[in-house]
Amino acid sequence: MSDGGVGGSSGGALGGGLLVAGTTSDAGKSVVTAGICRWLVRQGVKVAPFKAQNMSLNSFVTREGAEIGRAQAMQAAAARVEPTALMNPVLLKPGSDRSSQVVLLGKPVGELSARGYHAGRQEQLLGTVTDCLQELRRTHDAVICEGAGSPAEINLRRTDIVNMGIARAARIPVVVVGDIDRGGVFASFFGTTALLSKEDQALVAGYLVNKFRGDVTLLEPGLEMLRGLTGRQTLGVLPFAHGLGIDEEDGMGVSLRSAVRESAVAPPATAGRGPQPHGAEVLRVAVCAVPLMSNFTDVDALAAEPGVVVRFVDRAEELTDADLVVLPGTRGTVRALAWLRERGLADAIARRAAEGRPVLGICGGYQMLGERIEDDVESKAGVVDGLGLLPVRVRFAVEKTLARPAGEALGEPVEGYEIHHGVAEVTGGDEVFMSDGSGQGLDGCRAGSVWGTHWHGSLESDGFRRAFLRRVAADAGRAFVPAPDTCFGVLREEQLDRLGDLIEEHADTDALLRLIEEGVPTALPFIPPGAP
Repeated sequence: MSDGGVGGSSGGALGGGLLVAGTTSDAGKSVVTAGICRWLVRQGVKVAPFKAQNMSLNSFVTREGAEIGRAQAMQAAAARVEPTALMNPVLLKPGSDRSSQVVLLGKPVGELSARGYHAGRQEQLLGTVTDCLQELRRTHDAVICEGAGSPAEINLRRTDIVNMGIARAARIPVVVVGDIDRGGVFASFFGTTALLSKEDQALVAGYLVNKFRGDVTLLEPGLEMLRGLTGRQTLGVLPFAHGLGIDEEDGMGVSLRSAVRESAVAPPATAGRGPQPHGAEVLRVAVCAVPLMSNFTDVDALAAEPGVVVRFVDRAEELTDADLVVLPGTRGTVRALAWLRERGLADAIARRAAEGRPVLGICGGYQMLGERIEDDVESKAGVVDGLGLLPVRVRFAVEKTLARPAGEALGEPVEGYEIHHGVAEVTGGDEVFMSDGSGQGLDGCRAGSVWGTHWHGSLESDGFRRAFLRRVAADAGRAFVPAPDTCFGVLREEQLDRLGDLIEEHADTDALLRLIEEGVPTALPFIPPGAP
């Protein structure tokens, strides 16, 4: 393919394509897609990721100022290409159980209820997402697409643009991933296929078993029976591996209480516990698990530091032994503020601030730490009192700020990205991020041991992260010393290589390559009953 076998990167014929679907949400589609991208690029293939429609509160800003899902940004890093809006043309950001902000080609275009979206808007977008996929295929040798949820959601098939809808429109083969750790994987593969229409089934080329533990030879008879029942082979059995769920799209697990954040990049032997501290003591970080939490991946760089333990909490008493409390971003700042007050967390955070113990607010968390919030956009609650811990007043603007700023803080260079409607007016304190050299304030506010910023991703800047942790340790009275050689970017690259290794070592890569290059196999059998 790297020699122009499919012609995509030369601007002629379309490059190859593959859709990675799943029997359920969280079956491993994002990780498998990233792994295939990394495996392909290591073979010299010019590859790009694609997800037609993503529902996620974890998003990223591209260099052209477009908002896309973080999972697609991670997959672009796996493919060693710059992320663009073409890779995730539709992003849905939930604001409640029934409505979401619709982000089209990187820009918000309004709020829609789930019923309103599926009743017509989604079908209208099929042409847009197909055009985006076609453009990527014109400029790349291969495009690895990720589905969403299950392709067998028969109640939504008519309006589907992310699973079989886009596969049918682009005529690309589909590989279905199943999570065997949940159990019932054979029934899931068979049932998923049998619930598709004849036309959709014709695109399902095979299966991938994910998260397998044990002796694979004990699984092989079942795989042979599955092939006999469906006429489709299993293209790989991927072993269970800790710490591979980087840059998740849908949020944390069902219960966040006392959940330890596994480092996105730490070696597997230490995932969930963190490497041994470089200094004499560990540093404990408590992240308040606010409703509609967004971009919780901001704390991944902390979890990657030796001796830093990151825990998500939802009770006031869980802040007692924390050295740093983080208020993360949220799609519902006013709602999250009320939640903090209802659970006694607001009072606990105020006590910490009065005692000079460190608190960090990021984006929505920063807004909550201020004196006042004027919101006629997101919650439409009008003027609401903040926690009053930073001299900041916030007004929600209709236009969303999407940016990739850079500057310096604590004497170190730092980069980040901004995704927010709230506009902060800083009336005192010290600004956190400054422009390089000139000393002009760019963003954020610090008052004593309380810090706030709109910049997501700033802790991924190694020098700034270490300087910030030294300040936190001093304020917390901990004999913690950040390791001098932790490089988040290098660790993330190693993690992406682990995903590529997973595909290379445990999948039938020859079969995957044939599907990408040659397209949908012919004469795949129909499995009754098909879609009703």
